[in-house]
Amino acid sequence: MRGTFQDQGGLFSYISLEERVPADHPLRKIRELVRAVLVDMNRTFARLYADEGRPSIPPEQLLSALLLQAFYGVRSERQLMEQLDYNLLFRWFVGLAPDAPVWVATTFTKNRERLQEGDVFARFMTTLLRHPQVEPLLSNEHFSVDGTLIEAWASHKSFKPKDGSGDGDGGDFHGQKRSNDTHASTSDADSRLYRKAAGRESKLCYMGHALMENRNGLAVGGSVTLANGTAERRASEKMLKAKAEETGHRITAAEDKAYDTADHVANLRKIGVTPHVAQNNFTTKTGKTRQSAIDERTTRHDGYGMSQTRRKMIECIFGWGKQHGILRKTKNRGVAHVAGDFLTNLIAHNLIRIPKLVLA
Repeated sequence: MRGTFQDQGGLFSYISLEERVPADHPLRKIRELVRAVLVDMNRTFARLYADEGRPSIPPEQLLSALLLQAFYGVRSERQLMEQLDYNLLFRWFVGLAPDAPVWVATTFTKNRERLQEGDVFARFMTTLLRHPQVEPLLSNEHFSVDGTLIEAWASHKSFKPKDGSGDGDGGDFHGQKRSNDTHASTSDADSRLYRKAAGRESKLCYMGHALMENRNGLAVGGSVTLANGTAERRASEKMLKAKAEETGHRITAAEDKAYDTADHVANLRKIGVTPHVAQNNFTTKTGKTRQSAIDERTTRHDGYGMSQTRRKMIECIFGWGKQHGILRKTKNRGVAHVAGDFLTNLIAHNLIRIPKLVLA
């Protein structure tokens, strides 16, 4: 028998959002972890808000919405609000009733900036990693560090001379000598012109740095810096020094060839880190072979080879963030805002993997 088409269903629905989400949906385990972390962060949130005035967007819901943006690669906060308006799964995850009004996009953005100023994203990651189900998954001895370029929300046309001598709209820059010393972006002053390797195109971008533990490949730290030739090594030293002090014993750090410099290797050894850096023994155009800062004192150990194998997992974190998350090209401007996006992606990647590791 053919069913009768009705253009509009019943006026009222008696099925809750909890019943609409399948029992085996991947977001269920993730939401349990997120809610547990948010409860532990209650005091942190309390310090960010005044006791009087108009109520803001609850930080618990705001953070949950930002995680959804990373999970599903929603490209803007305006589009995120649109999804929250009609997507029942999003409403269930954030904790919005089916008939609750959705926030204005500009209000959501303003409230997000408060969390960035309070360093909430870094605290969220730390609290997540200390969760009773998560902490046993982490290594406290072996780590990896790597960096990636994050394309800035600025075009080459905005990269103009600092002294204001440029003419036109900046579109015709062929034949001109442009560098970060003499030029700056009028759209995003913190972005820097940088290229990944010789022969590659230059882009206005930032540099994101991730610290990963080597047991299960979970991100345990991250930061964003201005893009320059030494940013990766300096950020690595800063993150590894903090991790070595936290663990209270010597740790190992796997890194790729870009970190193979004498000063960086020496700095790591000074702060209690054994550098498992890939050897950079390339031959120059003149036929000379570069001398690596890593010798047989390090490479002869089995742990060196194991570290080099495990460090490649960090590419999965960056690859997921650029393919599915919001890392390929940031929609925000300024180091602080881009750092918030970067840490959100690291947290989202961890949350996707942790339930699978717990059940394994």
